[in-house]
Amino acid sequence: MSKGYVYILECSDGTYYTGSTIDIEKRIAQHNDGKGSNHTKKRLPVELVYFEEFQRIDDAFRREKQIQGWSRAKKEALINNNFESLKSLSECKNDSHYKLWLRLRSANENRLRSAIENQIENKNSKTYRSNGKLILTGEYVVLDGAKALAIPTKYGQSLTVEPNDTKTIIWKSFDEKGNVWFEHEFALKDNEIQKHTSTKPSIRVQNDNQVSVRLLEILKVAQELNSEFLSDNQGYNVTTHQDFNRKWGLGTSSTLINNIADWAEVNAYQLLHKTFGGSGYDIACAQTQRPITYRIIDKKQRLVEPAFFNPRFKDNLYFVYLNQKQNSRDGIASYRKNAKIDRTIIEEVNAITEAIVLCESLSEFETLINKHETIIARLIKQDTIKFRLFKDYNGSIKSLGAWGGDFILVTSESNPKHYFKSKGFDTIIPYDEMVLR
Repeated sequence: MSKGYVYILECSDGTYYTGSTIDIEKRIAQHNDGKGSNHTKKRLPVELVYFEEFQRIDDAFRREKQIQGWSRAKKEALINNNFESLKSLSECKNDSHYKLWLRLRSANENRLRSAIENQIENKNSKTYRSNGKLILTGEYVVLDGAKALAIPTKYGQSLTVEPNDTKTIIWKSFDEKGNVWFEHEFALKDNEIQKHTSTKPSIRVQNDNQVSVRLLEILKVAQELNSEFLSDNQGYNVTTHQDFNRKWGLGTSSTLINNIADWAEVNAYQLLHKTFGGSGYDIACAQTQRPITYRIIDKKQRLVEPAFFNPRFKDNLYFVYLNQKQNSRDGIASYRKNAKIDRTIIEEVNAITEAIVLCESLSEFETLINKHETIIARLIKQDTIKFRLFKDYNGSIKSLGAWGGDFILVTSESNPKHYFKSKGFDTIIPYDEMVLR
């Protein structure tokens, strides 16, 4: 078996890409020629910042998968040969978790080795991953040109594509617990994708027909955008894995759209526009590794810029799930029907977004998000979520995305889990556990 290398590239936007190869010089050249992964060809040029050599390519592949699961801080410790930090970042802080890991490692070792070998043998198997999203400022008004502050989340969704010997797409979607929540088959015939006539409705999801119809629509639009996509009637096994509850509103649809766009080699914004609609900030989050400001200019162009938002008071910020999924399309439709937007509102929101990125203190941040809540509440003719549900809360609360569901951002001097759990809201996530930086 050939020698192998695992390598880390730094892309032009500051993100890291980890890969493995048998010819490192050739592979780096391929990346910089735009012939590498979908991630790197959108972020050229790339620079080699780290590599390791192995006697076997399967060992390099295994090391690649290990590093891909690391945090950015841990990767940087490896790149900088900072072994003390690497050791600290590698330590398990929970003894029972460590013992469980030992048991699981023993039980899964053979299965994992088999899976890795199968992937190596099948060089055509590809995996795509996209980040989830949250919009901190500019919800609704981003549609009319306001500058929004948006953040990619550590939670996301992957899509793996593997050729099969049938003329069908066998689709299977897994939730965050590893359970199949949706499965379907699509027939490929004469360059056309069709629902497989022999497919039985999935018992795992009540709106199976809705999901399969929507998925079929996305695949057909991807074909419209790239006529070569699925044109040879080659069948595929497609699996998706979410590492967040799909009711959370972190981007079940946008991460899927971006992954399919990468697979089909089409523009993800165009695919979104022709299927779900929306501003596109969620696609921008799916493709980036850091907070951004997002703005639509002249209703056509998108201005996506990195936002250096890493507040020193982040330990006082928490995300709370409101126990219900909010339909973004319904929220947008209601906004379009009822809101009366003018330039003054856009400028106010822009000023708040810019001030939030730069603010230094929690009190200043609270003042800004309170002002933002008041502006949006007046615009969409709704009471703020704090007024409706949490009048007695001693802190600020900011709605995120379409109001009424999904997550809210709250400020607190200490962990507010007891307050929100007493109200029936059990999912409270600290800022650093949610936000990708």
